Amino acid sequence: MTDKILPSESKSYWRATNDFEMFPKLSEDIEVDIAIIGAGLTGITAAYLLSKLGRKVIVVEGSRILTGTTGFTTAKVTAQHGPIYQKLINTFGEEQARLYYEANTAALHFIEQTASDLGIHCDFEKVDAFLYADTEDGVDILQKEMEAYNKIGIEGATLTKETGLPYTVKESLKLENQGQFHPLKYANGLIKKAIENGVQFYEQSRAKSIHSTNLVEMVDGNEIRAKKILVCSHFPFNDEDGLYFTRMYSERSYALAAPAEANYPKGVYINVEKPTRSIRTALGADGRRYLLIGGEGHTTGRFEGDTTANYEALAAFGREQFNIKQYTYRWSAQDLVTLDELPYVGPMTSGLPDVLVATGYAKWGMTNSTVAAQIMVANVTGTGNRFADLYSPIRSKMKKEDIKSFTKINASVAKELVKGKTEKIDVLFNDLQLGTGDIVKLDGQKVGAFKDVTGKIYLVKPVCTHLGCDVVFNDAECSWDCPCHGSRYTFTGEVIEGPAYEPLEKIEYAE
Repeated sequence: MTDKILPSESKSYWRATNDFEMFPKLSEDIEVDIAIIGAGLTGITAAYLLSKLGRKVIVVEGSRILTGTTGFTTAKVTAQHGPIYQKLINTFGEEQARLYYEANTAALHFIEQTASDLGIHCDFEKVDAFLYADTEDGVDILQKEMEAYNKIGIEGATLTKETGLPYTVKESLKLENQGQFHPLKYANGLIKKAIENGVQFYEQSRAKSIHSTNLVEMVDGNEIRAKKILVCSHFPFNDEDGLYFTRMYSERSYALAAPAEANYPKGVYINVEKPTRSIRTALGADGRRYLLIGGEGHTTGRFEGDTTANYEALAAFGREQFNIKQYTYRWSAQDLVTLDELPYVGPMTSGLPDVLVATGYAKWGMTNSTVAAQIMVANVTGTGNRFADLYSPIRSKMKKEDIKSFTKINASVAKELVKGKTEKIDVLFNDLQLGTGDIVKLDGQKVGAFKDVTGKIYLVKPVCTHLGCDVVFNDAECSWDCPCHGSRYTFTGEVIEGPAYEPLEKIEYAE
């Protein structure tokens, strides 16, 4: 491989170009009007909006604030979410598809206006968004998507071969006046304003469960009592309420960033075929323009071979199409996809009206998180929101296609559960190389082992603490990933992402 990518730990472009505040850990029981669990863009936006109304709010994050999905996105602010509108029309009808477009367009305008009103310097730029095709099958998808646009009245859309990319495409669907920004600068601006309005933020405080509809139990034993609980923790930590772990799957995708050439493309782009290629630029703190290339998605924990191959594939694409030889940043993200590809936002179940959830943005979280926050705030205040029924987690009985998705997701989970318990272990403990991890045999036992570059060994019981599936080692991120429901752990076993909230069991090793 001639393309150079960072060989060790991931470094997100957004996180590397943004300063972070430290927040205290929740160390006592507390009672408030509204408890927001999860400090991604949804929770932060909801906290800001509620603080404007004078509500007593706390926001609790399991890890460091803004170190989750919001800091590992491509941050496109657009209502063009891949070829989704033809799917929405087929599933929900034209009226509901139009509502989805209106919700996300309104969110785009909200972000632009809020950044302006609050003086948040988040590099917001108006750009055109492009879906593009490299194949005849892709052209057919674009033409059907354009038909969907026309049916529901989306304006400013055209089919064109002119994209501004340095390579030829067969066709593209351009949607004018979309956006891009720096998500962490924007989120930090909202946090500062929310704090001014009295919101309290806590980090490294992981929630465990919800009891009696208004009590959150924390992993360390503290309790939060609240009239309303807003679960914005990416994957709901209380996923047994409503069986959310059976209604979604998690997908990882990868990204690289490097200084852009002078003739950089001026829009935001994504193709309609597989493998996915997502493209945009961003203005760096050094004043340089950076090119961001993303794609190579796969279900979390399910990838044959070394996951660094995903970065290598993106690097090869960047070399071939943009003449990029070396990359400054690399990172990966985790996204949740629902049965019908619409987010779940609203009361978790009909029996928990005061526990709200927001999840399942399917890689389009910048606008959808804003919609979700607005729906949640409207629920809290009792004012109503015209998009609430569309996004409701209990919006309807499962349709035929939903049932197929439900069956496929849960059949694959069952397969992974059995596979992990029966798979033969081929790697011996002494065969483990420096800087690598794997499931190995040690004294006749199956253990998860990682050997750092100095030769120090870290051992864990390789069983996810969520529902008992066997985890696998992710070479690209040096993490243990669960192929069943997407929980992730550091190589030492600490929780990175839920639904798990307990760490992997550590195994002592005497060298």
